[in-house]
Amino acid sequence: RDLLEHVRTRHTVVGFRNAEPINNPELLELDVDFLIPAATENQITRSNADRIRARFILEGANGPTTLEADAVLERKGIIVVPDILANAGGVTVSYFEWVQNRAGLYWTETEVYSRLQTVLEQAFQDVYQMAGQYRVSLRTAAYMLGLQRVEEVYRLRGIYA
Repeated sequence: RDLLEHVRTRHTVVGFRNAEPINNPELLELDVDFLIPAATENQITRSNADRIRARFILEGANGPTTLEADAVLERKGIIVVPDILANAGGVTVSYFEWVQNRAGLYWTETEVYSRLQTVLEQAFQDVYQMAGQYRVSLRTAAYMLGLQRVEEVYRLRGIYA
């Protein structure tokens, strides 16, 4: 509660009593279960990936992990929920807004959250299942699933048939 009050009045955690300052590189390398890089891209790189100790990384930012770092994390057995899956809520809700506008509908906040939960849970299950089936990372599975869905639409529409 004290921390919340500190942030509310000062708009920062800096200077909170009995706290130790930590810089961004140290933050990424803490021994934690979950790491959620959610600010900017290219934060986990070849130069720091070996020092990442999180068991799971949930990418809240777009592209916080470089391609080279992703290979290191996979080798280390760190499970990465990729940005295209982990932070898809905003674009999904934007799609919902588009659907509502096109159809002249109005969904309550509760309906939007319920639909969002359904979509994101199904997306995760689909990616997780593909990752297990092909023994690939969640990122690779997400790409595979995306390409599979594009191919299916092209086939159904007779494009490039």
